[in-house]
Amino acid sequence: METSEIYGIQPTLEALKSKQTIEKIFVQKNIQNDGLKEIQSIAKDNNIQLSYVPIEKLNKLSKNENHQGVFAKISPIAYVGIEELLESTLAKKENPFFIILDELTDVRNVGAIIRTAECTGVDGIITLKQGGAAINEQTVKTSTGAIFNIPICKVDHIKDALFYMDSYNIQTIAASEKTDQKIYDVNLKKASALIMGSEGKGVSKSALKMAKVKAKLPMLGSTSSLNVSVACGAILYEMVRQRIN
Repeated sequence: METSEIYGIQPTLEALKSKQTIEKIFVQKNIQNDGLKEIQSIAKDNNIQLSYVPIEKLNKLSKNENHQGVFAKISPIAYVGIEELLESTLAKKENPFFIILDELTDVRNVGAIIRTAECTGVDGIITLKQGGAAINEQTVKTSTGAIFNIPICKVDHIKDALFYMDSYNIQTIAASEKTDQKIYDVNLKKASALIMGSEGKGVSKSALKMAKVKAKLPMLGSTSSLNVSVACGAILYEMVRQRIN
């Protein structure tokens, strides 16, 4: 399934008012009218990402159709709220496992993580509404459709997700090289949420501070780090190893 694209003031307004899951809205710089003002107002009220771009960008996105200064991308999936995700999951199983994506920017890494997560029985993925990779057709393709079989949740801030995990007594584990503890020494049988950081910076300082556990994979070669999706996969299969034994 591909991400739907819409352009023009009225179609975008209709999509917003019908509660379509809009990933991002592009608005032409230095142009204002009542329709665009209403679009921006509704988008801000619903925490939908707005990007102000030159007309050339909109012309390219809309393939030179009459965009009227606005272009929107509709997500290929529907998201669940974090409370709904946690409560529905905990009602079914005692020790769920979640993944929190902290500002990952590469859609292919996100898709690969989702694919491995679904294969290893992860109960849900939490990512950012803004500041992280979009969930788009490339994410769907890289996940080989696994994205349709695992709940995806978006939050305003990573700390929001961590507060919720704490309130539900779910162990939060930051994957980080800034620790001596190896992931093999962490109890992954208990209810847990694994925090995977961005490709360039790793887990953010605020998330590291809030995480209950910090753990790393041993690195035996001269290369200092793994691709984030590969590292996540290695950790997830350690979780599987612990839980099936």
